Amino acid sequence: MSISKHINPEALIHDGRDKRHRHRHLLGGDPSKISHPYNARYGTEAIPKFKIPSKGIGADAAYQLIHDELDLDGSPTLNLASFVNTWMPEPAKKLMMENLSKNLIDQDEYPMTQNIHMRCISILANLWHAPSTHDAIGTATTGSSEAIQLGGLAMKRLWQERRKAEGKSIHEPGPNIVMGANAQVALEKFARYFEVECRLVPVSVESKYRLDPKRAMEYVDENTIGVYVILGSTYTGHYEPVKEMADLLDEYEKRTGHSVPIHVDAASGGFVAPFANPKLVWDFKIPRVVSINTSGHKFGLAYVGVGWVVWRSKDRLPKDLIFELHYLGSVEYSFSLNFSRPAHPIIAQYFNLIHLGFEGYREVALADLKNARLLSRALEKTGFYTVLSDIHRRKSEGLLAKAVASIDEENLEGYEEGLPVVSFRFSDDFQQKYPEIEQRWIQVLLRARGWIVPNYELPPELDNIQILRVVVREHVAETLIDRLFTDIVEVTEDLINRSSSSHALDILGKHHDGKTDHVHLGRLEEGSGSQSSGTYAKQC
Repeated sequence: MSISKHINPEALIHDGRDKRHRHRHLLGGDPSKISHPYNARYGTEAIPKFKIPSKGIGADAAYQLIHDELDLDGSPTLNLASFVNTWMPEPAKKLMMENLSKNLIDQDEYPMTQNIHMRCISILANLWHAPSTHDAIGTATTGSSEAIQLGGLAMKRLWQERRKAEGKSIHEPGPNIVMGANAQVALEKFARYFEVECRLVPVSVESKYRLDPKRAMEYVDENTIGVYVILGSTYTGHYEPVKEMADLLDEYEKRTGHSVPIHVDAASGGFVAPFANPKLVWDFKIPRVVSINTSGHKFGLAYVGVGWVVWRSKDRLPKDLIFELHYLGSVEYSFSLNFSRPAHPIIAQYFNLIHLGFEGYREVALADLKNARLLSRALEKTGFYTVLSDIHRRKSEGLLAKAVASIDEENLEGYEEGLPVVSFRFSDDFQQKYPEIEQRWIQVLLRARGWIVPNYELPPELDNIQILRVVVREHVAETLIDRLFTDIVEVTEDLINRSSSSHALDILGKHHDGKTDHVHLGRLEEGSGSQSSGTYAKQC
């Protein structure tokens, strides 16, 4: 007799519940309902999982029920996979709660909220060296994904206007946009959703896993609406060379007469580079950079729900993307993809800007980078790992190499620029010595200790390489780095010493995927979406 390979947990829970003989059909266990320990205290029955209950429950019971279920989520403190900020001081939380019910679009009803919104845009325009903060224009967004769509749309509209003025078709062969294959999926979404050909430039070890400007020029032509250049690659944290890309496009325009703008996706770097590397040239100092986006809820240190896009001048945002609204007794202007938007994330952003100031943001960035360098050096010294990110490496060109020899360890001028991200993989020696050990097991075993550290493939042409990645955010202090590194070493050594358990670990890895309800109402099945092109498929 064979043993079944699949067990239905819901069915076994149903069969294992206490049952009343007479009313089994009414009170017996039902896998489509949530049974909870508060029935007696709050006088409630089991709650349906997938339809609205006919009768509601008390607020206290509802809170406790949801609270306990959410306890099964991972800890935000130990979530080192995400760039999203997970901590703000209590006064910021108080401000957010006080303004939780405000809708940003109601400009006439909440004029001071709109003033704060505009102040944030002016501050960012100034921080990113817009030619005139009075002439710069921008808006808050839900995150960088929406901001990227708006930046791309503006470039597409301007390209269309130019083509029409020249008497050329905007349909044949149609517009295209160029970006590195390391692009976050939000950039590719713009191309697909707004019918622009997406030209992905392959990345390489030589290009530091990011856009190679010289290679990118092979993809540029008169139908290119712009180039997305990323200030902080999702994979390894490298900054793409905005200035080099702009210089090559300048030469291209002189040669062909075709002007191709740059939109800088500074989702993470927009709140790191200005403070940690103020001498780095990447922003509106470069005339070819027409727009920049960033995520306030990443290194902007606000809670999730706020992004920003800023154009260098008003003429870079076509008028047909701006809607004049006669709404609730006033004339308002909107150029975002959605209408209603919560105001409290914008207020949280403004709180950070005036609370931290330039020096405060700089101190946070320096601390993050210092701790990222610490983890990088420690990992490489084990011999088990190779670190692909470069922020712990000294620059080594010409006179600078001699100058950095005497530089303070904490002075960033001598180090490669980048995000406080540590991307690493098994070293070649380790893989040769222990070919039976799979790197994804590290992710699984660290998760068993509470840490969330992703393991995933690099972009196309390098997708045979898997990396582990740690994002060092503000709360990831040296004590956490110490504990994380100790756990990485321990689980790695445990795999070496217990290689006979590889089969069990393989099974564990296959099933460790964040279990949810077995009934997936409204969920898409595998294969429902288009095939991945390799861009990093995580929300922005």
